[in-house]
Amino acid sequence: MSNRMWGGRFASGPAEIMADINASIDFDKRLATQDIRGSKAHAAMLGQTGILSAEDVEAIVAGLDRVAGEIESGEFAFSRELEDIHMNVESRLRDLIGPAAGRLHTARSRNDQVATDMKLWMRDAIDGIDAQLADLMQALAEKALAHADAVMPGFTHLQSAQPVTFGHHLLAYVEMIRRDRGRFKCARRRLNECPLGSAALAGTSFPIDRHATAEALGFTRPTANSLDAVSDRDFVLETLAACSIAAMHLSRFAEEIVLWTTPQFAFVKLSDAFTTGSSIMPQKRNPDAAELVRGKTGRIFGALQGLLVVLKGLPLAYGKDMQEDKEGAFDAIHTLSLCLAATAGMVRDMEPDRDTMRRWAGAGYATATDLADWLVRVLGLPFRDAHHVTGRIVGLASAKDVGLEELSLAEMQEVEPRITPAVFDVLGVEASVRSRTSHGGTAPDNVAAQARAWLDRLGKESAG
Repeated sequence: MSNRMWGGRFASGPAEIMADINASIDFDKRLATQDIRGSKAHAAMLGQTGILSAEDVEAIVAGLDRVAGEIESGEFAFSRELEDIHMNVESRLRDLIGPAAGRLHTARSRNDQVATDMKLWMRDAIDGIDAQLADLMQALAEKALAHADAVMPGFTHLQSAQPVTFGHHLLAYVEMIRRDRGRFKCARRRLNECPLGSAALAGTSFPIDRHATAEALGFTRPTANSLDAVSDRDFVLETLAACSIAAMHLSRFAEEIVLWTTPQFAFVKLSDAFTTGSSIMPQKRNPDAAELVRGKTGRIFGALQGLLVVLKGLPLAYGKDMQEDKEGAFDAIHTLSLCLAATAGMVRDMEPDRDTMRRWAGAGYATATDLADWLVRVLGLPFRDAHHVTGRIVGLASAKDVGLEELSLAEMQEVEPRITPAVFDVLGVEASVRSRTSHGGTAPDNVAAQARAWLDRLGKESAG
């Protein structure tokens, strides 16, 4: 039996396997809201231009509202024989209102229809992700403000480098997420052109008003080239690229949480809400939420790479290959949303162990740079000479297995006779972080001010 929606050219039905490889309704049914919204805008425009009668438009819009209600209530029966969300909606509309339903498809194609649906869905998804990113920034900034003066080790190469504060470390992720939000906003701005009315690939001979449908659907303008409009999936790629970078940031933070919660670090604690136990080792508290955030990043990367491979060899305009843009994108957005919720939850849940972090902040002679800076600032040594002197003093402390602040003045003066007792003022970790007052530095006053600025900015965003 041929498909009643497009079967005029075909005398018999497709092979059985075609139902499995061709049908997309199993996943594109989540475009139902966007599909009906686009169809209502299209119908209204067809009425405004005189292409459809007012009676047909009224019947179509009322029927689409009824279809939307059935889908929302779970009463709608999706059919794989009808392939996709567009034909499922149109078929049910025909059942409800009769021949007028067939006039809805005037001056459009499934090619421009699906591109429009996908842009509407992606726009909504970006807005949702942006709200979650803002919430994570809020959580990080709040925790940073609470611990603006909590000293901890700063690392390079995962080796002790210089003391920083816990708040400063958290604000680094606020900056990353700020950039993530910028990428999503740019992707949203570029996708906000309406493909509807491009039809299959060449436009249409009907006197449609594409500006009207673009405006009705909240787009900035209609797309300028019908070939590009139906074949473009850059907006999906851009969004997936933004998802991938954001997920990478979450994964880096998750890895730090995994490290910080080990007994060997013991920098932070997570409650039962974000940890699990072991089936054999009763003492274990595993940071599973962080590990899953780290692991799920691969799914998001995979969605981007998969679509790039699909699109790389496609000639213009539409090809059925492009149906593969949806499952990966849907999964990536869902996965990123889960990871954002889990990460925000962990940030609010975690409690830093300030004493442990403080104890390790000076490990590995982390204030050596402060000593070198003091030699430059107070004694006037060129920095390279100060670096050399400091290296010798560190070597002396290492040989004695003591911290820099535990060396005597006489011992340091054996290396550089002009060193005075004032040097001990810069060898403590608290003094070290207080001295980093340059813009963007880790000084607690800086950190507190920056955290408050972010909270103020986020509050204003939320309010208006």
